[in-house]
Amino acid sequence: MYRHFAPILLLTISNIFMTFAWYGHLKHKSTALWIVILVSWGIAFFEYCFQVPANRIGHGVYNAAQLKTIQEVITLVVFSFFSVLYLKEEFKWNYLVGFLFIILAVFFIFKKW
Repeated sequence: MYRHFAPILLLTISNIFMTFAWYGHLKHKSTALWIVILVSWGIAFFEYCFQVPANRIGHGVYNAAQLKTIQEVITLVVFSFFSVLYLKEEFKWNYLVGFLFIILAVFFIFKKW
């Protein structure tokens, strides 16, 4: 069970760091771009500290396509919360519809044919 859950937990933590590295600066548009880039790189270091072990551990349980699919779903969930709670943006119905199509992709990726 650990081998199934650990990659998902690590990917979730990684995606939280990634989201802040990529989008956190949008609330600080007056900050110089070079500073934003350096801070984002610093945050991204921690992203990789979780991402690489997640993929290393996860590849023993999931194949690469499954790992990537898990990561994308986690990314969308984390980003949805981030955009609403941190950036104070509206979550629209069409975002949900698009996410449902991605979840449909998960079905096709994980289905044993």
